[in-house]
Amino acid sequence: MADTKKQNYLHGAAILAAGVIIMKILGAIYKIPLGNILQDEGYAHFLVAYNIYNVFLTIATAGLPVALSRMISEANTFDRQMQIKRTFHVALATFFVLGIVCTLIMYLFPTELASMMGDVEASRSIWALSPAVLLVCLVSAYRGYCQGHGNMTPTTVGQVLEVVAKVIVGLLLAWILTRAGKSLPVASAGAIFGVTVGGAVALIYMIIYKKRNYKPAVMAEPDVPERARRIFGTLLRIGIPITLGSSVLSLINLIDTGLCLTRLQSAAGFSYADAKVLFGVYGKAQTLYNLPAAFVTPLTISVVPAIASCMARRDTDEACGIAEASIRISSVIALPMCAGLAVLSYCIMNVLYPNSHPAGPQLLTVMGVAAFFVCMALIETAVLQAHGDERFPVYSMLTGGIVKILVNWVLVANPNVNIHGAPIGTLTCYMVMCVMNFIFIRKRLETKLSLRRMLARPLLSTVVMSVVTWIVYAAARHFLGDSRMQLAVAMCCAIAAAVVAYVVMLSVSRAITAEDLKLIPKGDKLAKLLHIR
Repeated sequence: MADTKKQNYLHGAAILAAGVIIMKILGAIYKIPLGNILQDEGYAHFLVAYNIYNVFLTIATAGLPVALSRMISEANTFDRQMQIKRTFHVALATFFVLGIVCTLIMYLFPTELASMMGDVEASRSIWALSPAVLLVCLVSAYRGYCQGHGNMTPTTVGQVLEVVAKVIVGLLLAWILTRAGKSLPVASAGAIFGVTVGGAVALIYMIIYKKRNYKPAVMAEPDVPERARRIFGTLLRIGIPITLGSSVLSLINLIDTGLCLTRLQSAAGFSYADAKVLFGVYGKAQTLYNLPAAFVTPLTISVVPAIASCMARRDTDEACGIAEASIRISSVIALPMCAGLAVLSYCIMNVLYPNSHPAGPQLLTVMGVAAFFVCMALIETAVLQAHGDERFPVYSMLTGGIVKILVNWVLVANPNVNIHGAPIGTLTCYMVMCVMNFIFIRKRLETKLSLRRMLARPLLSTVVMSVVTWIVYAAARHFLGDSRMQLAVAMCCAIAAAVVAYVVMLSVSRAITAEDLKLIPKGDKLAKLLHIR
């Protein structure tokens, strides 16, 4: 693999990952207090609205930014500046139309959408969230443009600004409305309006950044760009399969939301109030389960233009090398985080959400395991999309989604299983997706990927870390006690021990090498500090 290309995509991933760390800290400041302010029932309204929003957002932005990034990267490889300019303008217009349509549906029919989910009280939250779709659509066009140039900095800064605005506005409105004695549906709408404000802030930043940093190039012999119709066709040809694949999962998650609420009431025998509480605590566990995937997503964003550039130069060996390295690095990142969620689920839920339903820790244990397969499915999907095989992830997502619905339909309806069936469905869904995606990658890439190289050493390091974590946690809890503060101290001790154990095992097992670390900013110094050879 050429070091320069690998360095480019890993540097971009490192920049995005730094932003993720900041965003997750801010996200915790947002969602954890929000969950406690709104309680399980109010958080259920928030989650229903956000899942509906996520479907429209996925339809509008899941595939086209990836397609735009690929097209810009390919044009940039051959220094076709006029082609880049026209591609962006076509994409921006496309994003605007899609955003308008999706925003109007949410704005005009919030009650109908909420009723479909079995939670009519979520309608105010859906209405408050509707403008965010258009705003994020436009932001995604600018992000795809910058990412196609291999520049991940504006994406990171824009996301951080978006989250800061969301945290400030969302928490402030939720607190003010609850203090004023407003109902939980109204407080939920105020909290979720922060997402809309965050989208507006991010759009303003991206417009200013592009205007200042991407000025029209002066060329002696400008290239002749393709016609707008042809560019639009290419954008759709690449973007639609990706959108379909992502929309399948978003739609299935939306169906899952309505399915859980209705099956808990109609089949398992729970009241509407009890069903909202169970779904609310499930949503809180989902917030934590999404954490590992957020740290892998930056790598998936950087991989697409890197592999696309290799494929444009017909350098398949380098493309395959990037694919294997990205999957291995993803497993190194995801495995310890997912294991930590599963091993420390009791103290995590009871420290962060002390007044929630007692089902929370058991839900998080299963979802911690599922989170690893989510991460692997994400990176495998990115590899296939970058390689030009956008349709294959559609097949795996559709199959996995059907499995999820079937498992949830049966298990959630069982009174003895109830909401615990939802994370089991998630686990089986993503396991199926991972296996199918890996088979597709092995068939499509000329260089065969090795499971042993990608997973064996990170898995060994994670097993050792998990054992150390549990021993330290159990000992600390035995000596300290079970109050919230004592659990928090025990959790911190266990996490500190986990970090040390995992770093030591990474060095011993050589799951990650000094050569890998040299490809990220300040990686050589980090390798020396951690004594990784």
